[in-house]
Amino acid sequence: MPTSTFHVAHTADFYDAAGKLKFRDIGTEVLASQPHIQTSLLKEHRPHLDAEQIRQANGVVVLTPQVSARTFEGNPDLLAIGRFGVGYDSVDVAACTQAEVLIYITTGAVNRSVAEATIGWMIALCHHTMTKDRLVRQLQWNERAKYMGRDLREHTFGAVGLGGIARETLRLLAPFGMNPPIAFDPFVTPAAAKQLGIELVPLPELMQRADFVSIHCPLSHQTRDLIGAAELALMKPEAFLINTARGGIVNEAALYEALKHRRIAGAAIDCFDAEPVVTPHPFAELDNVLLAPHSIAWTDELFRDIGRAVCQGMIDLSQGRQPRGAVNPEVFDRPGFKEKWARVRVNP
Repeated sequence: MPTSTFHVAHTADFYDAAGKLKFRDIGTEVLASQPHIQTSLLKEHRPHLDAEQIRQANGVVVLTPQVSARTFEGNPDLLAIGRFGVGYDSVDVAACTQAEVLIYITTGAVNRSVAEATIGWMIALCHHTMTKDRLVRQLQWNERAKYMGRDLREHTFGAVGLGGIARETLRLLAPFGMNPPIAFDPFVTPAAAKQLGIELVPLPELMQRADFVSIHCPLSHQTRDLIGAAELALMKPEAFLINTARGGIVNEAALYEALKHRRIAGAAIDCFDAEPVVTPHPFAELDNVLLAPHSIAWTDELFRDIGRAVCQGMIDLSQGRQPRGAVNPEVFDRPGFKEKWARVRVNP
């Protein structure tokens, strides 16, 4: 029989050591308005989400911990993992399905903030923002003529991946007077791209033509090292590469060599092969790359929107509805999941 309470836990990394929320708003007011939802905070942050931490939970909202088969050991009433964001390379999706656990992401909630951050970085790269700041601080005013910038207009944006973030970026770029955009995405048809005013091209052609190569695809076995030495060698010397997606999609060693030897103009990197970065990174030696600790798009609005979306997913599940953003939707057809869902959802 259905229960009267649905228990949702948040991983401990949303809060500091004193139990105070690190962020202004993570959307939990959506849960607070639902009397049948019981919430809790995991007591300890661990890099891996362990089963004993979530023994009583029906759903877990996960920020950074990894999720694997051992997360589900002895948790017969765990129904769902809600990823706080759209990336899920930290989650063993096959293990979720095997354990009859849904994994869902916050589809659409990150689009605006990541798009704004991408454009902000494009402008910063074009106008040598970091270098010009340094000229003033180091009293090198008369060196400014060596760092002429350029506008976004009359240049070409190339999106590697044409999902929601890339499309929102292109929407926001429309007033800048850029050339018609190009994209590489094997999962989008030319007809669908044409409706958006975007030309689909093979990856090598995109690397050759784009003035801005912007990464907007997930990390998977197919996309790991998608951009390597051969692809970077195709780029224009005046072109920039921007990665706000995931480390591993762009080969770091190859990109370092391209930047060090000025084969491309510069890059902006928000994500790395190994995170967190706890030892000096080779990119930090270079003056033609902007770096951020996988947070360039973090804003109050972003975390609010992601939080509301992931919490609404938990409410939907608790009341017998499928949430948006299911990564393994096949689980809905599994008898074990159906039985569990019927058991843990709230009374109608």
